[in-house]
Amino acid sequence: MSDIEIGRAKRARRAYAFDDIAVVPSRRTRDPQDVSVSWTIDAFTFEIPVLAAPMDSVMSPDTAIAIGRLGGLGVLDLEGVWTRYDDPGRVLVELRELSDQDATRRMQEIYAEPVKPELITQRLAEIRASGVPVAGALSPQRTQEHYKTVVDAGVDLFVIRGTTVSAEHVSKGVEPLNLKKFIYELDVPVIVGGASTYTAALHLMRTGAAGVLVGFGGGAASTTRSTLGIHAPMATAVADVAGARRDYLDESGGRYVHVIADGGLGTSGDIVKAVSVGADAVMLGSTLARAEEAPGGGWHWGAEAHHPELPRGTRVRVGTLAPLERLLFGPAESADGRVNLIGALRRSMATTGYSDLKEFQRVEVVVAPYRQV
Repeated sequence: MSDIEIGRAKRARRAYAFDDIAVVPSRRTRDPQDVSVSWTIDAFTFEIPVLAAPMDSVMSPDTAIAIGRLGGLGVLDLEGVWTRYDDPGRVLVELRELSDQDATRRMQEIYAEPVKPELITQRLAEIRASGVPVAGALSPQRTQEHYKTVVDAGVDLFVIRGTTVSAEHVSKGVEPLNLKKFIYELDVPVIVGGASTYTAALHLMRTGAAGVLVGFGGGAASTTRSTLGIHAPMATAVADVAGARRDYLDESGGRYVHVIADGGLGTSGDIVKAVSVGADAVMLGSTLARAEEAPGGGWHWGAEAHHPELPRGTRVRVGTLAPLERLLFGPAESADGRVNLIGALRRSMATTGYSDLKEFQRVEVVVAPYRQV
C-alpha cells in the first residue's frame, strides 16, 4: 500500500473506517434462514457472534443473563458500580440524571469508591445461577489485584480490556502484568485488547490469548481522538489484526485466535462490514445501550469517562429503541440499521451467497465512502 505525503517530513498510510467500505453481492444468493451466524471460541458455542461490552450503561447481571439466553455473551465490568456498591441501582439513577456540566466530575467521585472482592463473587454467582456462560472483565491495571477472586468465583471466559493493551508494558514505577505468564497459569480462556495494529495483535496472540479485541478510540462515548490525538479507523484495524491471525496460525502450527471488533459498530451495516474484513465476532456497547433493559436508561458511558486524571470519554445520550430481543432479532420499525441487528447480518450473508461467518470473511469488499455518494 502506497503512503500519502502529509508534508516533506512525514508520510502516512491510508486507513479506512467502516463507512468507507461496502460489501459486494456475488453470483449466488441464499435463503436467510439457511445462514448460520453461530460462533465457537474454545469449548463454547454461541448462537450469535455478539459480546455485550463490559460497560455499566450496557451490562448488569440481569442484562448479562438476558443476552446469554438470547445466544450471545454478556461481559460484566468487574470495576463498575456493580462491584463497588451494594445498591448500584441508586447510583445508576444518579448517573442518568446528572447534568452535562456536572457529569464528569461526579462520575469521577462515584467511581473512586473501591472495588469490593465480595461483590465480584456475588455478581458472578448471580449470572452463573442462571445457567448461561459467565464472563467478567478487568482492566490491565486491576487484573493482578482481582483475578484470583474472579477465577475462584467461576468464570467461563476472562476478559482483559483497556483502551489499548500491549504484550509489553514498560514502567519504572510498578511491575507490569506479564500477560504470557498470566494466561499460561489460568485455566480459562482469555480475551484481551484493545489492539489496532498488526504488530500489537501478533504479540498479544503469542501470549496465548484465545481472542483479541480490536479497537482504539472508536466508540460512541470515546473522546480519545480529541484528547490524545489517537484513532484507529476500524475497517483497516480489523483487517490488519485478521492478517496477524493468519500469520500466527502458520507460525503456531495451527492455533486459531479469534478477532473481535470492539468499537465503531453503531449499526447493523457496521457489524456486517466488521465480519467482512475478518472479525469472528463483535463486542457491542452503544448499540445495546439502546435496549429498554440497559442499565444506562438511554445514556451511555465507558470507563474512560471517569478517569481520575485525564478523562477520555463522555456520557452520551443514545436513547431507548426497543427491548433487547427485538434489538437483536427484530422486527424493526425503522430503516436505519439500529434494530434487528442479527436479522440484517443474516440477510447480508444470504444476499452475498455465504452460509457461515468464516465463509463471509471472503466476501468481496470495495472502497465506497458515503461522502462520495
